[in-house]
Amino acid sequence: MTTWRIVAALAAVALVVVYAVGSGVWVSSNPGWYAGLTRPSWQPPDAVFGLIWPYNFIALAVVGVIVAQRGSPGQVGAWLGVAVASVGCALSWAYLFYVPHHLTASAVALAGAAALTAVLVVVTWTVTRGGAVALVPYVIWVGLATSLAFGYARLNS
Repeated sequence: MTTWRIVAALAAVALVVVYAVGSGVWVSSNPGWYAGLTRPSWQPPDAVFGLIWPYNFIALAVVGVIVAQRGSPGQVGAWLGVAVASVGCALSWAYLFYVPHHLTASAVALAGAAALTAVLVVVTWTVTRGGAVALVPYVIWVGLATSLAFGYARLNS
């Protein structure tokens, strides 16, 4: 594997690590506040969160490495660019929701992440169809999370 592909693969993995750590810090910053919120009726049980997030993070990292290995420089650059933007929006959601408690702004940020995640799947499809399919649960989850975020904003603002 060439040097630029190694750097791209490491960048993809580093991005996922930043995503996991950053969101984890903010999500756990004020658990009492979150527990006191009125939850939307369609929120899955807490156990689902514990199952889906590890899958999502692992899938993103593995797919990022596969894209870095197989994609053209343009495809790899597009994948990394869209992934950075999507993760930036997702981290904005975590911060806005859990730190200053701006529920509507956080929902808008997550909607941006959902839209960009759909684009990420399309970019992934151009390199690896199996990788794109592996990201489908993440797209579904971010879409559900977006609906939950808007539900929380509606119920608790």
